[in-house]
Amino acid sequence: MGALKLEDIHYTYDDYKLWEGEWELYEGIAIAMSPAPMRKHQSLASEIIYNIRQELGECPECEVLGEVDYKVSDDTILRPDIVLTCGETNESYLTKAPEIIVEIISKSTAKRDEVYKFDIYEKEKVKYYIIIYPDDLRAKLYKLDAKEYDKQGDFSKESYFFEESSCGITLNFANIFKRFRN
Repeated sequence: MGALKLEDIHYTYDDYKLWEGEWELYEGIAIAMSPAPMRKHQSLASEIIYNIRQELGECPECEVLGEVDYKVSDDTILRPDIVLTCGETNESYLTKAPEIIVEIISKSTAKRDEVYKFDIYEKEKVKYYIIIYPDDLRAKLYKLDAKEYDKQGDFSKESYFFEESSCGITLNFANIFKRFRN
């Protein structure tokens, strides 16, 4: 019997749900999440959730959530910072692509958010992907155009209307970043 090799280890959702601590699962590979986000990260997430929630108004089919498991497949489970999901019925985790996903960058998660998650969200047909850069108070916003993301721009003081969202929301980035400006 040979030695166990790293490539022989392949985790699934059944393994993942038994683990303690904070993890994500990328095609069967366990990735430990960083310690709890810094206060600025959490404060920005709260501000974005608040703004989206206010925009939703009485839209009954959509909800905005922070840090919920998104089960892409049996061996890929991600935990986005913020999601706008519509028509989701599963109580344990997200089973279908959210309409909007927001990730707030930190030094330890930059490559994961800008490369790995970008590719997964694009492949899974998440309509909008927003990457927030807290040090710059800037958001890169991507919209799924056919099969790939098209960058809509860098937003700092501008607004963006999510025309393909079920509830037709607008985010005003000047309002979101206002309290963080010196």
